[in-house]
Amino acid sequence: MESKALADVLKNNAYPGRGIVIGRTGDGKKAVTAYFIMGRSVNSRNRIFVEDGEGIRTEAFDPSKVVDPSLIIYAPVRVLGNKTIVTNGDQTDTIYELMDKQQTFEQSLRGRQFEPDAPNYTPRISGIMHVEGGSFAYAMSMIRTDNGDPESCMHFTYAYDSPKAGAYRFLHTYLGDGNPLPSFEGEPELVTIPDGTIDEMTDLIWESLNADNKVSLFVRVIDIATGEYESRIVNANK
Repeated sequence: MESKALADVLKNNAYPGRGIVIGRTGDGKKAVTAYFIMGRSVNSRNRIFVEDGEGIRTEAFDPSKVVDPSLIIYAPVRVLGNKTIVTNGDQTDTIYELMDKQQTFEQSLRGRQFEPDAPNYTPRISGIMHVEGGSFAYAMSMIRTDNGDPESCMHFTYAYDSPKAGAYRFLHTYLGDGNPLPSFEGEPELVTIPDGTIDEMTDLIWESLNADNKVSLFVRVIDIATGEYESRIVNANK
């Protein structure tokens, strides 16, 4: 698979929807994840990320404008021991609860389907990072319809053991804008992010997202040797 600069991929797609990026810095010392949300409707754009323990949750920026909170209010990031879970919906809780009962990442998602937001049927995308004892591995998952048919649900899981330094994977909900929105297809994209500080990486991703549609961004950098981490949150609504 050809590697592309994440900034270029984002700049060339006005509406990737929600996206998860996971990978390893060029020096091999840090594990990185980023999660962003975009929105076209007033309801989708009326959100911010806020810290919630070791993770984050979405919150209505203006509660008076909330139409349907069921698919927009959730915890995108939770931490279970040495595992960091990142998703675009309430399956974060499903993964957390079932992995806490010794199920695997893949097993925990077997009972879930794509979002019930006809006609888009937004895919559920998820990622999990495992940092322990100086080692790093991660996996990503997508649950989507079969070519837009809500009667058929497909599950895909991609596991990355000992990921290469400087390589990142990017999984997002939509191929681009449209009506209905076309679901992402295939393996997570192989992308690169220039090495830099967490603030530089955060700025690069935020500035590469479509200015009209971007809503919120979360970035976390984890030291693989120690497990210590830094996080950043950027919200369009202030």
